[in-house]
Amino acid sequence: MINIWEVKETNKMIEQENLDVRTITLGISLLDCMDSDLEKLNENIYNKITATAADLVETGEEIQRNYCIPIVNKRISVTPVALVGQTACQTPEDFVTIARTLDRAAKAVGVNFIGGYSALVSKGMTKGDENLIRSIPMALAETERVCSSINVGSTKTGINMDAVKLMGEIVLQTAEYTKENDSLGCAKLVIFCNAPDDNPFMAGAFHGVTEADAIINVGVSGPGVVKKALEQVRNENFEVLCETIKKTAFKITRVGQLVAQEASRRMGIPFGIIDLSLAPTPAIGDSVAEILEEIGLEYAGAPGTTAALALLNDQVKKGGIMASSYVGGLSGAFIPVSEDQGMIDAVEAGALTLEKLEAMTCVCSVGLDMIAIPGDVPPSVISGIIADEMAIGMINQKTTAVRLIPVIGKNVGDTVEFGGLLGHAPVMPVNKFGCEAFISRGGRIPAPVHSFKN
Repeated sequence: MINIWEVKETNKMIEQENLDVRTITLGISLLDCMDSDLEKLNENIYNKITATAADLVETGEEIQRNYCIPIVNKRISVTPVALVGQTACQTPEDFVTIARTLDRAAKAVGVNFIGGYSALVSKGMTKGDENLIRSIPMALAETERVCSSINVGSTKTGINMDAVKLMGEIVLQTAEYTKENDSLGCAKLVIFCNAPDDNPFMAGAFHGVTEADAIINVGVSGPGVVKKALEQVRNENFEVLCETIKKTAFKITRVGQLVAQEASRRMGIPFGIIDLSLAPTPAIGDSVAEILEEIGLEYAGAPGTTAALALLNDQVKKGGIMASSYVGGLSGAFIPVSEDQGMIDAVEAGALTLEKLEAMTCVCSVGLDMIAIPGDVPPSVISGIIADEMAIGMINQKTTAVRLIPVIGKNVGDTVEFGGLLGHAPVMPVNKFGCEAFISRGGRIPAPVHSFKN
């Protein structure tokens, strides 16, 4: 039961501490839309999405009004398009027609993003997978709301280095295709290892093939709430610190559980998971980096940062799983640079480097996220960064991801304005030494020995 004290406490979190439900994401299977005729396939996709998601935005707004809980985004994820378009799409340009259809459907139902322009290629690529990947620069340049993700590795299969090499080229091509908009297309493209089937957060969301025909997943976020709670226990020991984070995460997750159950009931669509991720925004007081500073660091990136982040991530998960039986997705602490004012300040102060961010990804919930780099970085270097991050995920049996933005025409020290939730970012330096011979070997890195558990 939720009592009056919880209600009052939740209201305070919303009004003063930036608590919000970051997204209600409706997952939709497109497997029944498959057709060998491209025109018919696009028609099926549009009709399925617009029919299933017709009430999504209105339902989110009703719940927000009824409960006074801010619901920032309403989104859609779909079955990886490489699977859906295998038969009908013979060229990259054919896949772009599906991207346009997804964008049109997203606009018709009023959601801000639609994810699932994706391929799962951790062990190898079909011709359809490769065509979709090669279509990404054009697809993201020609659409407004479509998000793309490619899973190139897993603990069970290893890392597909052919796909890693290709994705380095694709990231740079996407930057070129959208250079008039500060290479913004790259902000809608994520490369994964161990991608989850039920992630509600963009740009990496897709509807897994093991999911039901439609599902409601909710992402809830409250970095400001956690920071405010920790202000009350300054100078206390680690036991008190951990208990405070855990209890706060429990309360945040309860809000998400309420919203998810209401959305499920009103739309008649099963509830999937709550993703409890401390996802920052550019708003003052809504920062994961500021939590780390409150724990005791001068800046994010200082010695002790990885330990502090590990503590935070673990206690967030422990609190969340006590509040809901269905916690999933990514669930933890995000460390995007452009979307977190504290991270931006740390970069500008010289406390936070790309290498330190990579170390932090060993213990955060995702990976290298929303990082602007110079636009003249070679594609092999981008592939090398991707490979490093995929290795962290593969060996540690966790989800890792890369969302780099090589900003064409920008150099180290410049600042890029993305706007909205994407914020702004200082262009960060990249290691000047090359890795082309390594990336060009071809083939795949095998799964680690501890993957053999059967």
